[in-house]
Amino acid sequence: MRIIAGQWRSRPLETAAGDTTRPTADRARETLFSMLQSRLGSFEGLTILDLFAGSGALALEALSRGAERAFLVERNAAARRAIEANIRKLGAKARLAGQDATHLPPAPSAADILFLDPPYGEGLASAALPSARAQGWIAPHSWITVETGRAEEVSPPGFIVAADRVVGKARLWLLRPAGELPVVEGDTADSVAESTSESAAGDAPPGLRPAS
Repeated sequence: MRIIAGQWRSRPLETAAGDTTRPTADRARETLFSMLQSRLGSFEGLTILDLFAGSGALALEALSRGAERAFLVERNAAARRAIEANIRKLGAKARLAGQDATHLPPAPSAADILFLDPPYGEGLASAALPSARAQGWIAPHSWITVETGRAEEVSPPGFIVAADRVVGKARLWLLRPAGELPVVEGDTADSVAESTSESAAGDAPPGLRPAS
């Protein structure tokens, strides 16, 4: 697994051994970032929240492309060790929490992009979003991405599906808080396709610490 684009392009990433986590495949990650790029134009200056972070590949990809800061949440100890190793190798200043992604601490400010890549088939994305919203991580302008198995559906209350794509065994979803931007023409919700940040320690909410 490698960073796809940006300042750390082609840099390798460590992952936890075995089937502890299921990292987003490079092809799916490239598709996801293309979907976001077409809507955002740039990742410069953005704040990222990466839930069920695994190797940290999604947050680190965003940082490589210019995001300002990232907060990562991963409960599995082996996966956290991989994230910390990746942060050290890249020189990224990110915040990492080893807690349940469905019980988040208060946010210092809302995230511009939330990445959710939970285990398939367990409904954890829909369980995590209410906590993220209640704790201030989601604002009206936020974009939420969710990866599921290709046959799964995502329809959490209070959110609209802006787009979805099938890539191999995965299905990628873009969500918005209800009432926000409309679906982009040509990339509808039933579409199917193949296809160094630095933040001050005082900006981290309780429970999110700098990776050592």
